[in-house]
Amino acid sequence: MRNWSWLALGALALAVCGSPAFADADAKKGKKVFKKCKACHMVGEKAKKRVGPPLNDLFGRKAGGLDGFKYSKVMVGLGEAGLVWNEETLSEYLESPKKWLKAKAPELGLKCEDLSGCKSKMLFSGLRKKKDRANIVVYLKQFDKTPE
Repeated sequence: MRNWSWLALGALALAVCGSPAFADADAKKGKKVFKKCKACHMVGEKAKKRVGPPLNDLFGRKAGGLDGFKYSKVMVGLGEAGLVWNEETLSEYLESPKKWLKAKAPELGLKCEDLSGCKSKMLFSGLRKKKDRANIVVYLKQFDKTPE
């Protein structure tokens, strides 16, 4: 019986603190990394659409699901297949967006040939460093009204 209480306590700690990969992340460093995204995306109180959608309230949002923004076919398809942005999905995507889309679509039962070859409008090549991705995720979470 005692083991169950420790297991429950551990699960609660993970829920409160988030996943270990993001626990050590730094929002200030994430703000610096976000400079690479600013040409296409905005975040914050006055965020508007640019080439890419604004990234406020991203976590928990269905992929391709911001009203009024014209997404690529693959991003809309992923959202319709149930993909929701969270710490892990965003970090995986940001590592190599083009590769991730081509891998994720078939995982969700989608065919790239039906989705314009799984090509995204996002031309960004990605963030190779895991720490940069963790920092940007923590930075973007500051702009969520409802925490995950």
